[in-house]
Amino acid sequence: MKKVFKILMWTVIALIFVGTFVYLFYNSKSKETVYELVTPETGDITRSTVLTGKIEPRDEIEIKPQISGIISEINVEPGDLVKEGDIIAKIKVIPEESQLSSAQNRVEVARISLDQSRTEYERTKSLYGKKFVSREEYEQSQSTYKKAQAEYDAAVDALSIVRDGISSLNAQQSNTLVRATIDGLILEVPVKVGTSVIQANTMNDGTTVAKIADMNNLIFKGKVDETEVGLLSQGMNTTVSIGALPDITPTAIIEYIAPKSTEENGSNTFEIKAAIQVPDSVQLRAGYSANAAIELNSAKNVLTIPESVIEWVGDSTFVYCLTDSVPAQTFERRNISTGLSDGIKIEVKSGIDKTARLRGNEIKD
Repeated sequence: MKKVFKILMWTVIALIFVGTFVYLFYNSKSKETVYELVTPETGDITRSTVLTGKIEPRDEIEIKPQISGIISEINVEPGDLVKEGDIIAKIKVIPEESQLSSAQNRVEVARISLDQSRTEYERTKSLYGKKFVSREEYEQSQSTYKKAQAEYDAAVDALSIVRDGISSLNAQQSNTLVRATIDGLILEVPVKVGTSVIQANTMNDGTTVAKIADMNNLIFKGKVDETEVGLLSQGMNTTVSIGALPDITPTAIIEYIAPKSTEENGSNTFEIKAAIQVPDSVQLRAGYSANAAIELNSAKNVLTIPESVIEWVGDSTFVYCLTDSVPAQTFERRNISTGLSDGIKIEVKSGIDKTARLRGNEIKD
């Protein structure tokens, strides 16, 4: 029994030893590497770029009051169409005490002067009728009276403007009426009834009562990287894709490229503006996010290969051409001259022809 057990043990050890030897032998043999083969093709290559931006009206006008006060009435809402001269809001004037007091004193002084001039004029007129004074003295008295009357009217009008914001001589053009300065669409009304507003002056921009824009004259405003700005020019066509309206892709024409860059996230970008050609049946809104696709360059009917088969060494480019496939794939390294690239395919100007078979990615088992 012990003899059988020993024989069995030595047999197992021998099998393990032989198995290990066979395993190591086969794993020590080098595996043959097999690559995909790529054939050059004839086609078109287009280099393009996509700019992110938004749609804006060409001119957005901020309507500001011509007098300080409190909003007493608002006649429009965002989305309303207005014509030039339409009344947007009305302002109730809150006069300053010093200005009001000064205007009232001016009226009182003018009234006293007017009463005195009227009395002198009437007396001189009576004496002139009796031939007791000369015509020259009469005319001078009449002129003084008319000047006093004009001064009084001006003082009363000034008091009306200070107190009510309304000129008694031209009530239709009152400063208390805030009017639209252009034809367009009301984009925003940032004030409410009861809001205090101030007029624009050298020390303050004034309160914006409303924003108006012509929505038939829109532009795309975006940014382009400094590496591509040199390939753009005024007059180039673009296609605008609007996130909110995926089925609408209006065309646009570049009309402005900023002469100076701005730094964003460590890179220099240039602002561009393109006039959008909006169909009459489409209504766009200010602030829509949009992308503009611009074709920078193109090559038609050229020999192309995938960029993945190229080996880059400095300024030189190489590919590996198949020379034999039996018993194993054999490749020859060749220098090629390349042209335009779209990031996936690249143009080949010289070095290989359409019959070449190029080394691609390694085929995994």
